[in-house]
Amino acid sequence: MNKQIENLICQDGGKLVGYACVKEIKHKFYLAPNILNGIDYAISIGVALNKEILKTNETSPSFLYKHHYRQVNMLLDRIANNIANLVISQGYRAIPIPASIIIDWQKQLGHVSHREVANLAGLGWRGKNNLLVNKKYGSSIRLATVLTDLVLEPSAPIKEDCGSCSACQEFCPVGAIKDTPENFDRDACCKQVKEFSRKIGVGICGLCLGHCSEKGN
Repeated sequence: MNKQIENLICQDGGKLVGYACVKEIKHKFYLAPNILNGIDYAISIGVALNKEILKTNETSPSFLYKHHYRQVNMLLDRIANNIANLVISQGYRAIPIPASIIIDWQKQLGHVSHREVANLAGLGWRGKNNLLVNKKYGSSIRLATVLTDLVLEPSAPIKEDCGSCSACQEFCPVGAIKDTPENFDRDACCKQVKEFSRKIGVGICGLCLGHCSEKGN
């Protein structure tokens, strides 16, 4: 089953896949408990962002990045739906969680923290910029999640961190990125995202992503 999942993700344009047991973090999900009953595993999916497009983000997100961001989210949603359909076809339950739907705008929260699931699934670690950092792609990735009752062998989490690297910090326009992810200033970040949303019509930033990806190799 794992091989079928990985082949389908690769075939559809995904670059990363990992598996996690999410039983201990289900209480953080914004989904009704009855829906999550018996759903203890997750498939984490990653798609790499275009590094050249990320370079167009200078002092604010570019319109080119806005379009790319939306297209990658659509790709992730299609992959997640295809994976869910594959799992369902084998007699299991599966819930594809969209790449980017905000249900709590104030806290910038979705149904599931894709970053936290991806961290458990061994796709990377929580970076100083509060995003997932992958060894190969840095933070230049977007994520989606499929929740399921299919029992999966969890991937090994990566026991690393950003260390002394602070490449992302100088590019944050509001200084939200600190020396540790625990000190990340979420309020300042959310305020700036809202400001960018007023300017380009979508709540994104991404100024630090390309610089993190330079370290991710």
